[in-house]
Amino acid sequence: MGSHLLFPGTFDPPTLGHLDLVRRALAFADRVTVAVAEHPTKEALLPKDERRELFAEALAGTPGADVVALDGLVVEGCRELGCDGILRGVRSGSDFEYEARMSATNRILLPGCETVLLAASPEVAHITSTLVRQITRMGGDITPFVPPIVARHLAERS
Repeated sequence: MGSHLLFPGTFDPPTLGHLDLVRRALAFADRVTVAVAEHPTKEALLPKDERRELFAEALAGTPGADVVALDGLVVEGCRELGCDGILRGVRSGSDFEYEARMSATNRILLPGCETVLLAASPEVAHITSTLVRQITRMGGDITPFVPPIVARHLAERS
């Protein structure tokens, strides 16, 4: 049986950093399922279904990658989808500290569920969805930070 990782997040919007993590994880995992979720305290730029569709289009033709919408706890998504673990990206020490705490919590909620932390690639480590949302809202050029399908979609919306 091969390994199957769940990559959860809001992905509002999907960035080149997110794509980089999926593609790099597929070098050692058989499958990566991106789980697009809502964040209870963030005002979303895009509805969840649009984010899911954009991420799926950006990953089109990537063997082993799939994109779903996620409602509820990440560990429940892991259980329902039969995932072996969780994939998360880290850009900084504070990201690592947060993700280490989440990993411990998720292991309590779903024993045996391990988290794989991948350091962001240097060329995309500075990209955050928050940064992209801010640039978008101020009418700036986001093409260096997001897949072309996302840039086109956001340009059409404004």
